[in-house]
Amino acid sequence: MSYTRRDFLRAALGTSTLMSLGSAAPDWLLRPATAASPRDHRDTVLVVLQLTGGNDGLNTVVPYADDEYARDRTTLRLPTGDLHKIDTRLGFHPRMEAFSKLYQDGYLSIVQGVGCPNPDQDHDRALRMWHTADPQKLKRSTGWLGRVVDRTWSPTTPDTTAVFVGPIVRPFALNAENAVVPSLRSVEDLIVRKVPVKAFEETPRGVNTNTMTANTLLQFMRQSARDARTKSERIETMVKETGDAANYPAFGLARDLRTVAQLIRADVGIRIFLVELGGGGLGGFDNHANQLGNHCALLHQLSESVAAFVHDLQRDRRLDRVLLMTFSEFGRTVKENGRRGTDHGVAAPVFLVGGRVKGGLAGPHPSLTDLDKGALKMHTDFRRVYATVLDRWLGFESEPVLGGRFEPLDVLKS
Repeated sequence: MSYTRRDFLRAALGTSTLMSLGSAAPDWLLRPATAASPRDHRDTVLVVLQLTGGNDGLNTVVPYADDEYARDRTTLRLPTGDLHKIDTRLGFHPRMEAFSKLYQDGYLSIVQGVGCPNPDQDHDRALRMWHTADPQKLKRSTGWLGRVVDRTWSPTTPDTTAVFVGPIVRPFALNAENAVVPSLRSVEDLIVRKVPVKAFEETPRGVNTNTMTANTLLQFMRQSARDARTKSERIETMVKETGDAANYPAFGLARDLRTVAQLIRADVGIRIFLVELGGGGLGGFDNHANQLGNHCALLHQLSESVAAFVHDLQRDRRLDRVLLMTFSEFGRTVKENGRRGTDHGVAAPVFLVGGRVKGGLAGPHPSLTDLDKGALKMHTDFRRVYATVLDRWLGFESEPVLGGRFEPLDVLKS
């Protein structure tokens, strides 16, 4: 009779212990060090930040010098004197002072006019296109980040580790065919309080160790338990050593980014993180009415949380390893809708933040008069942004992941 790895776990630990261990320690935490996935020599990390609901890019990066902006937004127009000026034409929202400082320091690039060919103004369908990198709506079963994971996965070489950090259901972008990408709420989810290594030192009853399969699997389980304990101890030590040294504001996004920073610092092999702002609360960025209050609060949370994350990584010179990328399923209409809000649009800016971005503006601001169904037209395919972070940052070939060749943007330092 042959035994699987799970058979050994059941025999050695019992079903209840197995379930407990499985929930506390994701699959990648249990993998032997000898089977660790090969890393790119740059050892870079990507953090993808989803702005759920359709962010109004026009009141985020504001074209204050364009008279059309004032004409179309009689109640939503932001006073020029309150903006954080980028140049003589554009300015950040008044509540984005921290983003303005990152921009001035050269840690932030603004990719303008990013959108989806064949745009869809339904939330679910639009998000699905961004998550799958498939504007043709071919009903892919995997997300673009999930396909990155799958392309490095094999039975002997585990997947490139990716995780979702946050309290909401994991976004589809991380769906993979072969690997399971975990969701975490905090680093405590990865601290295995009791990894029963001794349980593997004795051969479980009923297991015939005379077979090669049995010996191999038993060795695997012993090493897995040891490695889980080692990684868990590394995370726990890091948490104790860093404590509350970083100054994060009391926002949900800041909490999630603090968790990301802790895991980067623990160096347990995670290279792709996904976090979310706006999911599950008051429609997020979907501000059809009374936009000013909610949108202001969300942009303030975005700005302050990302800035705290940057400053945290700067403390021990880790910022050059990390690139944060934002996206939203679509922008908003140029003209306000009569309810002090805006409706679903097309193009919006994407922010890139990190120690190796070139900083500044990438691409022109879209026209406020040449529109697509009342919204800003896109001039930069979102898959060019994806190609940039895959080819030039993570070191993974983007063409098989995206289903075609897309020219990366010149936004990163060599």
